[in-house]
Amino acid sequence: MAGAAASPAAAFPPSSRQQVIDYLSSITGSQVVSGQHNKEPASNPAQYTQVVRNITGQYPGLWGGDLMFTAADVANRQRVIDQAKMEWGNGSLVTLTWHVCPPTTGPSCNFEGGVKSRITNAQFEQVISDGTALNSAWKRRLDEAVPYLQQLKDAGVPVLFRPLHEMNETWNWWGGYGAKSARLYQITRDYLMSKGLTNLIWVWNVQDNPAGGWATYYPGSSYVDVVSLDSWYKNYPSAADYQQMLSIAGSKPIAIAEMGKVPTAAFLDSQPRWSYFMLWSEQLQGNNTNAEIQATYFAPRVLNQGELVLAGATTTPPPTGGGTPTSPRTGAITGLGGACVDVQASGTADGTAVQLYACAPGTAQTWTVNAPTGTGTIVHPHSGKCLDVAGQGTADGTRVQIWTCNGSAAQRWAYDATARTLRNPASGKCLDAAGESSANGTRLQIWTCNGKANQRWTIPAT
Repeated sequence: MAGAAASPAAAFPPSSRQQVIDYLSSITGSQVVSGQHNKEPASNPAQYTQVVRNITGQYPGLWGGDLMFTAADVANRQRVIDQAKMEWGNGSLVTLTWHVCPPTTGPSCNFEGGVKSRITNAQFEQVISDGTALNSAWKRRLDEAVPYLQQLKDAGVPVLFRPLHEMNETWNWWGGYGAKSARLYQITRDYLMSKGLTNLIWVWNVQDNPAGGWATYYPGSSYVDVVSLDSWYKNYPSAADYQQMLSIAGSKPIAIAEMGKVPTAAFLDSQPRWSYFMLWSEQLQGNNTNAEIQATYFAPRVLNQGELVLAGATTTPPPTGGGTPTSPRTGAITGLGGACVDVQASGTADGTAVQLYACAPGTAQTWTVNAPTGTGTIVHPHSGKCLDVAGQGTADGTRVQIWTCNGSAAQRWAYDATARTLRNPASGKCLDAAGESSANGTRLQIWTCNGKANQRWTIPAT
């Protein structure tokens, strides 16, 4: 069971795809891995997993990323791959989706009119027919991903790879063709396997649309390692959905590859064979309260980063990664004159000012310092928001506020226990009580670090 404070991550050594498949099979029926997707931009491939940490003190047991589609994101694919390596090293499983552009376009495209588009039936027939121009174009499209997937293989990172997802839907160019969509999946797997990408764990995926008949899209047992469902027509898969997935999967692991509502403990108990679930990026906070997210991450069945044990895994975290060297600390942050860091009027809105105020128990003065001996976020649990430098400013006097946690440099703080400073590395400046005052309502800001008493802070002890 996950605890309220993060335990040191159990690092994963280089591993094989079979080790992950065996692990998912081993927890089937008893436990489930928490997961979080990270959508565009590719330049910030951990923005939503950081939000999970801010709210729960835990990182997900499954990191989700995407090879993406726009020109800017395609140019930043290396950032996604680097993040995948880091997450694996920290003890999280890795899954990649690909919102892939059609073979009728170049290597990048927009979502509307690109990923979300339809090619003609005749064109689709060509894509799945060996030797045609569009079949060759599709293989060239796959070639674009090979160097990145090869890096993960070389690093010993198995990837839960979910191409051509939701193939029973028609919002995408590859879906809605029944057995022909399944044939495209077969071609994709055969081609990438011919490139030696033996680290890929093949995740087949459909959406929970009421039309049913999902087995029509199944490419066959020899092509699939994990059978997965996206739950969007309803919050959670129905009992009938669950049974339909079980009938397709047989003894293979099943998973909820996308959902917008965090699963409750009661739901997970009622459908125990799900091996992992993955929340979709912005839906995490857009469709769930902090209390709901916390309840899920602390549920008895749920496994978070550091709680997964693969055969041969070590127990010592690597020196770099998503986790912090010590557990988060929650409580008051005190400063000049013994006054406390306080959210003005216990506000929860983006932009609410942060000030000094006489210490008093309550939500306005409770903070979670996620990196007591490192660099990380400082979260106000009552609002779920982060201590933030307004406008990502770097000038002396830039005010400090709370803002929706977004992984930006404006929300990173490093604590020096000797100097007792809280420094924002992006600006190089320190958290400062304006005017060297400790009066109620004194504005907090950033200022050139100067060693004065109004820049000394005591963070929570535990």
